Amino acid sequence: MPPELTVTPVGQNTLADYTRPELVVPAVRERDAAGIISELSHLLQRQGCVADVLPLYHTALNQELLSNSAQTCGIALPHARLSGVKQLQFAFGRTPQPVTWGPKGSHAVQLIFLLAVPATDAASYLHLLATLARLSQQPERLENLRAAPDVQSLISELERIRLKP
Repeated sequence: MPPELTVTPVGQNTLADYTRPELVVPAVRERDAAGIISELSHLLQRQGCVADVLPLYHTALNQELLSNSAQTCGIALPHARLSGVKQLQFAFGRTPQPVTWGPKGSHAVQLIFLLAVPATDAASYLHLLATLARLSQQPERLENLRAAPDVQSLISELERIRLKP
C-alpha cells in the first residue's frame, strides 16, 4: 500500500476511538488559542501521531485565523489536514476556566479537540467533525466533559459519545 493511502479501522463508533489517554490533557497550561494549539500539537508529536510538530501547528493555527472553530457551546475544533498523518485522531485539552478563542470578542471555550487529519481521509474526517459539532446540542455531555475529574473519566465520557452511522 503506498504511504499516502489512509486506512481507517472499521468499527470506530465513539469519540474515544479517535484518541487515547496519552492524548488527553485535563488541565492545559496555556491560556490562548495559539498556546493551546501548540501544547496539543507537541503532545501529538511526542506520542508519535505526527512526525513533525511545526506543520501541524502552523496548519491548525492558520486554519483558525481563516475560520475560527470556536462554538457557542464552549468547544473549539482546530484541525490540520496533512500528508504525514497516517491515522485520523485528536488530542483533547480542557482549560480550568473558559478562555477567549481567537481575537477579542470571540467565543469562550473550555474544551478543545485538536484533530490531526490524513490528507486523503475526507470522509472519516467530516464524519468525526460532524459528531463533534453536534456536541453543541448535548449540554449534558459537555457538562460531563467539563466536570470529569481525571483522564480516565474523560475517556469514559468520550466512549459514551457515539458517531452516527
